[in-house]
Amino acid sequence: MELRDLDPILHNELRLKIMVALDSLDDADFVYLKGLTKATSGNLSIQLGNLESAGYIKVSRSGEGRGSHTICQITALGTKAFRDYQQTLMDYFSKTDKRK
Repeated sequence: MELRDLDPILHNELRLKIMVALDSLDDADFVYLKGLTKATSGNLSIQLGNLESAGYIKVSRSGEGRGSHTICQITALGTKAFRDYQQTLMDYFSKTDKRK
């Protein structure tokens, strides 16, 4: 039995929550994602940066300081990676079901 590796970028609880949210929305702002994920501002910022560096999301910022606004959108690459991740998990489950 061969199992593909899970994408290490997506195989993190907070990053996965972000991707689940962005996959179902046109975009989401930082405040919405923070409330949804219950993450701290610092941790959310770091994980958004990781997803952006991987090319999975696009982050747009406007304004400065307290008046700044951050909007996140999933990219085509992010959508593909997310679908592949879902399929890999489904493959894992289907392989374990055959043992019963």
